[in-house]
Amino acid sequence: MIAWLRSLFEAEAGAPSARAEVDAQGKTETLAKQLALVIDLDVCVGCHACVTSCKEWNDQGAAGPLADENAYGAEPTGTFFNRVQTYEAGVFPDTETIHFPKSCLHCADPPCVPVCPTGASYKRKADGIVLVDYDKCIGCKYCAWACPYGARELDEKRQVMTKCTLCVDRIHDAKLDAADRRPACVKACPTGARLFGDVADPASAVSVTIRERGGYALMPEWETRPANRYLPRRRKPAPEQGTP
Repeated sequence: MIAWLRSLFEAEAGAPSARAEVDAQGKTETLAKQLALVIDLDVCVGCHACVTSCKEWNDQGAAGPLADENAYGAEPTGTFFNRVQTYEAGVFPDTETIHFPKSCLHCADPPCVPVCPTGASYKRKADGIVLVDYDKCIGCKYCAWACPYGARELDEKRQVMTKCTLCVDRIHDAKLDAADRRPACVKACPTGARLFGDVADPASAVSVTIRERGGYALMPEWETRPANRYLPRRRKPAPEQGTP
């Protein structure tokens, strides 16, 4: 299965030439196409449908099985490509609950790629997706230490590093209907909080939405140029005095 996954990941981009070139400064070239997720924080309700659908698809698909060696113990461990962090913001009584989904951001300059000693981590030229070649991964965790977003996880059973693939085995599957060629998390989201498309195309629906809504990259100070974007929450008008 691992060998098949490797051939699948490289088929769309053309074997070794699919990997993005890295210059002397460790920067990758600008790609003509960059698939990515756009997360609308204004409508995310923290239902975890994206988490469960991601786990279901990838656990039984090309990337799996994803081990949960101690899922319900005092110190639970598990392998997830996507997680939702929920926290309270503001000062009482003016507080609000924020749900913040996070997965691999498929950076234009992914720090996980140059630190990999075996070349297992790579970025495809065809669509900008950052992937892991399980046949080459030795589970050294260098990529996890280099990633400022905490997007890499070790599969304890197989001892390989795992991450979001944007469901690469799904979005390029010609046997599926066009409506199904989207990441599992996007298809499962009940509120439409997750958008998917080419952020390098200024005319794409996701690029238009980013411009109109002021979409932003997570932690730009790291200069990784994340492909994924977040749409900010809209400010809700303060209730009038005397209204419940």
